[in-house]
Amino acid sequence: MLDKHGRKINYLRVSVTDRCNLRCIYCMPSRGVEKKEHEDIMRYEEIFNVVKSAATIGINKVRFTGGEPLILKDMDKLIYYTSKISSIQDIAMTTNAMLLQDRAEDLKKAGLKRVNISLDSLKGTNLRILQEVEI
Repeated sequence: MLDKHGRKINYLRVSVTDRCNLRCIYCMPSRGVEKKEHEDIMRYEEIFNVVKSAATIGINKVRFTGGEPLILKDMDKLIYYTSKISSIQDIAMTTNAMLLQDRAEDLKKAGLKRVNISLDSLKGTNLRILQEVEI
C-alpha cells in the first residue's frame, strides 16, 4: 500500500478510547468530552478485526493510543492477540504513564515493544513513574 507520494504505508494508529485520567488543557475542551455510550465504542474484538484486516494489506506496525489506553481493562489482552498476528512486527503505545508502573510487566509479556510517553507535567509524580518503570 502506497500513499499519494509513493511512500509505503505499513503503520496503523488505533485510538482505543477518547477517555483520559488527566485533564490537560491542550487536548481537553473546557466543556469536557461528550460521554459516548458503550455501544458506540468499538470493542476489543472489533479493534482486533480491523488490525487483522490491515495486516493483510501490508500493515506491520501498530500503535495504540487514546485518550489514555491504560484506563481500559484488559488492554494487555488486546496487545497479546495483536502480537499473535504473524505479520505484525511492532506494537507500541502512547500513554501519559500515570498507570504504567502497575501494568508495564504485563504489557511487555503481552507483546508491547515500545512506549511513547506524553510527559504533560514535570511534577514529581510523573518523574518518579518514569524512573521506576522498566519496559
